[in-house]
Amino acid sequence: MAGVDIKDFSTPKEVRRPQATTVEVVDIGDGEVGRYTFQPGWRWSECIKPVVGTDSCQVEHVGYVVSGALRIQHDDGSTGDITPGAVYRVAPGHDAWVLGDEPTVVVEFQGAAVFAKG
Repeated sequence: MAGVDIKDFSTPKEVRRPQATTVEVVDIGDGEVGRYTFQPGWRWSECIKPVVGTDSCQVEHVGYVVSGALRIQHDDGSTGDITPGAVYRVAPGHDAWVLGDEPTVVVEFQGAAVFAKG
């Protein structure tokens, strides 16, 4: 159908698997959408920093939490917890980690093109 573009995470364009992380990316329209799964114990500064080599995450994230929870700590000292149902925007310059003992799953509409890429 012309004008309709439907994708499914069962056949992602790309999958990245840094430590305790799965990033699945699909192309849609002019952009990319990512589904990220972070395992219990995941922390950006321990699992992703070695891949990207920056002191903090320099990706801007806009997304939605499907399950689990993350704590975000920005370089400016502000913090916030994102939990199921939350829609969020996180500016570049932050660390993040899984809260609790269940995986955290988020869908991101901004940031998927470069997150966890070396």
